[in-house]
Amino acid sequence: MFRATLRAQQQASRNIGRRNASTVAVQNLEGRWKTLSTAEQNTIAKQLEEAQKADWKVLSADEKKAAYYIAFGPHGPREPFTGPGHTSKVIGGTLAVLAVSGALFAAIRSQGKETPVTVSKEWEAATNEYLKSQNSNPISGISSEGYKGTGYVVSK
Repeated sequence: MFRATLRAQQQASRNIGRRNASTVAVQNLEGRWKTLSTAEQNTIAKQLEEAQKADWKVLSADEKKAAYYIAFGPHGPREPFTGPGHTSKVIGGTLAVLAVSGALFAAIRSQGKETPVTVSKEWEAATNEYLKSQNSNPISGISSEGYKGTGYVVSK
């Protein structure tokens, strides 16, 4: 009985010693993670992995936070591509491109010529008469019997 009690006390003292050393290593881990070397990061991750195999009630709040950060934190492949202010840059760039394209469109339209003569009601009516004289599309088109459509007249 005495040996079991002694063994439990020794185990508890080892755990307390390890906890104190580990707690120091994981305090403010989120802020220090990028400054640590890869070897230090791996060591801390392995220590936390071993600590998580035991009872989670024994883990300190800092150890739980550090374990969560290592598992799910924004570092390594999970590091975000965009930083703060990225959304405003995208919106500003999009608005600038739209403004430039609108100005370019207006400049091109202002230098354009008048509407061609082929886009007039008289020209379209003359096209209808020509197609009727050529018997164009005699089954269902403008030259068919009883055709009631407007043909090629689309101008108002």
